[in-house]
Amino acid sequence: MSYDSEIEELRRRRELELQRQLAVSQEKAAAQQQIEQQKRAILRRILSPEAKERLNRLKMVKPEFAAQLELQLIQIVQSGRISVPITDNQLKTMLSKLQSSKREINIRRR
Repeated sequence: MSYDSEIEELRRRRELELQRQLAVSQEKAAAQQQIEQQKRAILRRILSPEAKERLNRLKMVKPEFAAQLELQLIQIVQSGRISVPITDNQLKTMLSKLQSSKREINIRRR
């Protein structure tokens, strides 16, 4: 095997590997998008319009917290611990409980 053919073989292998990696990442992205669509559909069914609006505003300010809250809401409804639709007042109550459960750190200067 000549030097040029070895280089060509390495290029071909690298190209195949890159194509495989691209296909895997596209599959992951498609699966993630499908999960997000399902989550949005469920939230649309279980939240009142006012509660949905509050959750959307929360997403803008604290996206990680909102994502955790969405999962908790879905779990609570699926377990049957709360009636559907969840009103804005119920959501406010949940938010205040979640916020109060977090430890608050105060720094005092002397």
